[in-house]
Amino acid sequence: MVNVVPYPEARPFWEGVAQGELRLQRCQDCGRAVFYPRALCPYCHGDRLGWFVASGSGTVYSYTTVHRGFGEFAGQAPYSLAVIDLDEGPRMLSRIVGDVTVSIDARVQVEIARFGDHNSMALPYFRVLRA
Repeated sequence: MVNVVPYPEARPFWEGVAQGELRLQRCQDCGRAVFYPRALCPYCHGDRLGWFVASGSGTVYSYTTVHRGFGEFAGQAPYSLAVIDLDEGPRMLSRIVGDVTVSIDARVQVEIARFGDHNSMALPYFRVLRA
């Protein structure tokens, strides 16, 4: 297993995932939510970015099915990856979990998946909400 060390701006994001939270940044100058973690707001270029716990809810913008996984995920294919429009504004790429057909505009909710030796790693995945 590879030991991943996050860059400094991303550390609060990964600490939140480890604690079961989806944390995003919000620009204190323009008020927009930001993902992926960074030092400057991509909208107004302000440097006053604070952290908050997101709802974890969103909508599938687009998706694809992976038929050949690699590394840690090689034996898990097929699985779906989706671009999620988070309710707070940003988009994020993530895996869809659960035995369900994915569709564009489906509502989803974050679910933290643990894996690796002793469940030492965690990733934010999403589960499709049933209507």
